[in-house]
Amino acid sequence: MSTLPLIIVLLAMCAVGYWFGSKKALQTSAQSGKVLGSRPHQFGIYVAIWGILPPLALLAIWAVFSSLSDTVSGGIVYQINTVVIPALILVSAAGGLYFGIQKITPSLRTRILIERVVLSVLVLASTISVFTTIGIVFSLLFETVNFFEKVPLLEFLTGLNWSPQTALRADQVGSSGAFGAVPLFLGTLLITLIAMLVAIPLGLMSAVYMTEYASEGFRASVKPVLEILAGIPTVVYGFFAALTVGVFFRDMGDAIGIRIVSESALAAGVVMGMMIIPFISSLSDDIIMAVPQSLRDASYGLGATKSETVRKVILPAALPGIVGAVLLAVSRAIGETMIVVMAAGFGANLTINPLESVTTVTVQIVGLLVGDQEFDSAKTLAAFALALVLFLITLCLNVIALVVVRKYREKYD
Repeated sequence: MSTLPLIIVLLAMCAVGYWFGSKKALQTSAQSGKVLGSRPHQFGIYVAIWGILPPLALLAIWAVFSSLSDTVSGGIVYQINTVVIPALILVSAAGGLYFGIQKITPSLRTRILIERVVLSVLVLASTISVFTTIGIVFSLLFETVNFFEKVPLLEFLTGLNWSPQTALRADQVGSSGAFGAVPLFLGTLLITLIAMLVAIPLGLMSAVYMTEYASEGFRASVKPVLEILAGIPTVVYGFFAALTVGVFFRDMGDAIGIRIVSESALAAGVVMGMMIIPFISSLSDDIIMAVPQSLRDASYGLGATKSETVRKVILPAALPGIVGAVLLAVSRAIGETMIVVMAAGFGANLTINPLESVTTVTVQIVGLLVGDQEFDSAKTLAAFALALVLFLITLCLNVIALVVVRKYREKYD
């Protein structure tokens, strides 16, 4: 049996178990004259949980066994996966449902049991996420150490030439690549700076207008439209940058006598800033709304106008939270890939001219891991070194943002 029909049958069995559990709870209460210790629907959830837990445990045991066993032939594994395991899952689900229904009594505290199951699921999810993060960090560290055994750390951090095209044979041209990552760091910084110059003023001013000047009807209709920008895939922004914005800047430069390439840092940064506007606007909106109304009333009571209140009272009070939002937006911009690939290109040029083509760390990570290369080559391992640097930078920015936002919350709680 394939996976989808099995899941549908299992869910249908749990739904029937939920209905039977709720009905039996009411019947046992009416027959015994005792008040139920929980709500009827909680008895149904209790039975449904007993229908789900045994199949999950069976699947976990089989997954561990199949991964550890090397002696079982492929044909036997296929037969077990397609016939035996689905049958055992359905039987275990039916047995769990029957057991749960038989356990129902008016005095059964199903709410406490359900809360324990939910708590266990939450703890399991948190543990998996923590160990996943630890695994990512250690995988980056191990491969980065291997990279620095081939390439000196000082060359990687201070080198001005990035050309990781190592050859497969020693007699080929380019058998020793250049791994100076300064052009990548500078390109990432340049595009991020342009994006922030676009996103911060527009996002912050839109948040101020929405919170302090716009009517409730206008805010209710326009804010969701603004936040639609956050749901547009980045590849769409990339197409827009490559086919529209980059060409527009090039034609505008030709009209005034300035050379602007189609794939420029300016085009990528402007479109990336447009993508980040709803991010800054939404966070700043919530932060400004959290400023106590008493501060506004006190400012108005002293004779200040609305604009003076915004500039001298509201924005200074919300500044820590706005700084945190900006730092989170910077982390978002640093990790962007598709817009840079399509609008700025792959060229690792050492320049601070926004009219030229540059590249970023994330783009090079994608390029290094594409193609037929030995996994232990310096070219492939360079991607892990870049990823570790990017991880450390974004981690520091996120920690700073969280610390700033926490201080803001403590100040006005």
